[in-house]
This record gives sequence, structure tokens and C-alpha cells, in this order.
Amino acid sequence: MNADQNAPIRTPWDTPPDIGGVIEIAEGVLWVRLPLPMKLDHINVFAFDEGDHWTIVDTGFYSQKGVEIWEQILAGPLGRKPVGRVVVTHHHPDHIGMAGWFMERFGAELVMTRVAWLTARMLRLDVQERPPEETLLYWRRMGMDPEIYDQRANDRPFNTDQIVYNLPLGFTRIREGDVIRMGGRDWDVHTGDGHAPEMATFWSRDDRLILGADQLLPSISPNLGIYPTELEANPVIDFMACCQVLIPLANDDHLVLPGHKLVFTGLPARLKQLVDHHENALDRLHRWLETPATTHQSMPTLFKRTIKGGEYGLALVEAAAHMNALHHAGRVERWIDDATGAYLYKAT
Repeated sequence: MNADQNAPIRTPWDTPPDIGGVIEIAEGVLWVRLPLPMKLDHINVFAFDEGDHWTIVDTGFYSQKGVEIWEQILAGPLGRKPVGRVVVTHHHPDHIGMAGWFMERFGAELVMTRVAWLTARMLRLDVQERPPEETLLYWRRMGMDPEIYDQRANDRPFNTDQIVYNLPLGFTRIREGDVIRMGGRDWDVHTGDGHAPEMATFWSRDDRLILGADQLLPSISPNLGIYPTELEANPVIDFMACCQVLIPLANDDHLVLPGHKLVFTGLPARLKQLVDHHENALDRLHRWLETPATTHQSMPTLFKRTIKGGEYGLALVEAAAHMNALHHAGRVERWIDDATGAYLYKAT
């Protein structure tokens, strides 16, 4: 394959579809954009024409507004044909939020990897009135800003059931190396970790299309975070390893349909950029950690700016992931500060 890592990254469509509208990317492949109530204010969803029904890849959040937009799309661009299958790339609510609604409304089949389904269903059923002790300990270990800690410790946490429709029992499993047929094309399934466990990407055998999910984004890196469920995870290294595996498969003229931002070409260069981005971030943190510091204190160095407001939570878990990567590699030592209970890190 022609995998020139110096080829430019291009966006053939500079303007995404309007909310409730579509753009036809290729024969029988429609690009849909749905709103999200956060700084990353949208998700890309793709619809594949199966003749008498549609396959939908990812779904957006569940909300009354989400239902209204989908009803508009179904009655308009999708021509009132039913959704017979929902393929979900990973467990995050913006990707699986409406899946159960489609299953209930149309009897649609749900297709995803086993780890993604189990994680989504577990989170959907785990409703908390207050942060559990494991979460409070995690925040203390990260050296969370005391004002933010006090506020969050006394607030009702965000719960997945607020934006994910009930998931009926049962799904169809896909895994690494499988082939799935969508929209008159055969697609190879390649999975990866880092942003989400066993996230699926799909590579068409019949043309140059790739469904990149959040593994393959054109202008941002996906969030790579550590959570109380697995304090010693290493998502930064997992993500970079997945990028390295995919580079030999990538071609300059692959048209990548990502989970966010614009459809793009130049995938080999983009994969290399993603690896370089995190390697540079790790090196920058390592140099800075000549003096012991907490995860919270590392954030301005990692992100090159002060993080405030709604971004703080995602930034903290990503900073924790980079600290873990350095620790697992033996590039920093780590101990608990007796006074605060926070992890302190220092370059070795």
C-alpha cells in the first residue's frame, strides 16, 4: 500500500451536514451529524442503505431532542424506511445512547464488541446518588483541586442512564478479524484500546472507505483517561500501539468517516501525528517532573494552558493516563503524600 506519512491530510467536505440533514459520502452511505451539549458539540453518525432498511453506525445521546431529530431524519432523508440494525463502535454514551430506542422502536439488531456491550450495560445499570468511596479516593490520589473536590463529593454524580436509553438484553458480537456486510460492502473489523476498550473500526474491502470511530480523528486526539474502575490502566500506550498496528493498513486515499470532526484523507500521516503527539506530551511531562508534582499540578504542562470549568474532569483523567504511562515505563517514581493522600511523581 501507498502509506506516505508525509502526505497532506485533506477534508473533501469542508462543511458538515446540517443537524437533521445528510450528505451522501458514497453510494448508499449517508453522513448524519447530531448535536452534543458539551464543548465537543457534535457526533457523526453514518447510515447505510440495505434496500428495505437502514444500518445505523452510532446513534448520539438519548434525549427528547435526540428523539425529535431522529424522527425528522427518519421521515426525511431516510425515506421512512426502518432501521434494521444498529452498529455501535464503542460504549460511550454519545455513540450508544439511542441504540435501545432503535431496538424498541424497530426491533433493530444491536451489533458491537463484547467488551463494549458489557461496559455499556454495566454503566447503564450503575446509578449512584453520591460518589462512592472508590471515586473519592481516586480524586484524592489525583490531587484534585480542593474546591472542585468538595463540590463533587457532595453532588449527585452524572449517571449514564440520563443519556442512554434502556438497553434490552442481547446483542450480536463482532471481534477483531471479523467481516461484516453493510451498505453493499464487506468491511474488515479492526479493534483497539485506549479511548475505549475493544473499540471497533471498519475497513471496506470494496472501496476506500473506513469507519474510524474515535480511534481515527482528523484534528484532535480522543480522550485517553484513567478512571476509578482501573487505576493502573495504561490507555496512552494502548492507543499508540493501536495506531502503530493500523499504519501498515492505511492508504493515503482512504476516506475516513470519523466519530467527530470532518471526513478526511491522509490517514498514514494522521496516525503518525497521533503517535507523535502523545510521545511529545510524555517527554514534556518527564522533563517537567524534575520536582515532585501531582496529576492535577501537571495539567498546565500537559495541555499547555489552564483547564477550568466543564473541561476539568476529562483533562484530569487524561493527565492521569499520561502519568501512568510514565510510571509503567519506569520513567517516574510514584509515592503517596502523607499530608494530602495524593500521588506524587518525580522523574527518575
